[in-house]
Amino acid sequence: MLFELDDISHYYGHFQALNKLTVQVESGAIGLLGPNGAGKTTLIKVLLGLLDPWSGEVRCLEHDVRRHAVSIRRRVGYMPEQEAFFSDLSGFEAVVYSARLSGLPKAQAFQRAHEVLDFAGLDEARYRLCSSYSTGMKQRIKLAQALVHGPELVFLDEPTNGLDPQGREDMLELIEQLKKIPVNVVLSSHLMRDVERVCDHVLVLVQGQLKHFGSLADLTAGSHDQYRVQVKRNGHHLLSRLKESGLVVQELPHIDDSLLVSLNNEQIPRFWELVIQSEVQVRHFAPETMSLERAFVDLVEQA
Repeated sequence: MLFELDDISHYYGHFQALNKLTVQVESGAIGLLGPNGAGKTTLIKVLLGLLDPWSGEVRCLEHDVRRHAVSIRRRVGYMPEQEAFFSDLSGFEAVVYSARLSGLPKAQAFQRAHEVLDFAGLDEARYRLCSSYSTGMKQRIKLAQALVHGPELVFLDEPTNGLDPQGREDMLELIEQLKKIPVNVVLSSHLMRDVERVCDHVLVLVQGQLKHFGSLADLTAGSHDQYRVQVKRNGHHLLSRLKESGLVVQELPHIDDSLLVSLNNEQIPRFWELVIQSEVQVRHFAPETMSLERAFVDLVEQA
C-alpha cells in the first residue's frame, strides 16, 4: 500500500482545501489531477507529514504519518514545483546537501549524488552554480535531489512545468525509467498528456473532494456507450438511416465515412439492421474512448 486516507480534511482559515478524502492507493504510477486550488499540493504535504490535517487518519508506506513522519520521509522523495536549492551551490553540492539531510553519511552522499546526477543526465554541468542553470537543468537537479536517498516512493509536483518540448520529452523518459527500477511515482500535473503517458491510475481532486480514483483506462472508457464506426464508402447513406431511426449520431470531421454513434445494448441489433439496409461495408466498429482531458473536464463540470 502506497498510502491510505481515511476521512481526511484540512482548512486554511475558512477555506477547506481537503474535504473528507477516503482512498487506498496501491503501488504503481499515480496521476494526481485537479484544477488550480483543488488541493493537490496540500494532499502531497499531508502525505509527507509536512501538514497535519484537521481531521482523519493518514498512512503512507504502511505507517501512520503523524507518528512516523521522519522515518517515512527517509523512504520518500519529493520534487517540488518551486526551486529547492541554494543558488550559490553547484548542482553536485545541492544534491549532496539533500543526501545529508536524508541521513546519508558523507561518503555515501557523495557516491549517491554522482549516481543520480548521471541518471538525470547532468555531466560536467553538475559542477556549475545552480544559478547558472536553464529551467531544464534545474528540473533535473530537483529530480536528483528527490532520488538521492533511494526512495521507494517519489512525489513529482509539475516536473515538466516550463520545459521546452525536448526538455519535457527528456523528463518523461526519466520518469518512465523510474517505473522500471521500480520506484513508485505520484505525478501531480496539469498536462494531461504527461499523465496519460506515464501513469497507470488517476486520482482526481475537485474543490478538495475526491471525484475519481481508478485506472486510467476506466476513466477514459467513456460513459455514453459511444461507438466509432467507419464504413468502406457511402457513409452518408448510413448516416441518413441512423438519424431517421432516431439514433444519436454525428459525422467525424476530417475522417472519411466515419461516424460516432450512441448505442445502448438494446439498440445494437437495430444498428446492424440499418447497416444491412444501407448496403454499406463496415470496416471498423469499436467503443469510443475519450481523451483524459475530456474525461477530466467532464468531472470538473459535474462538480
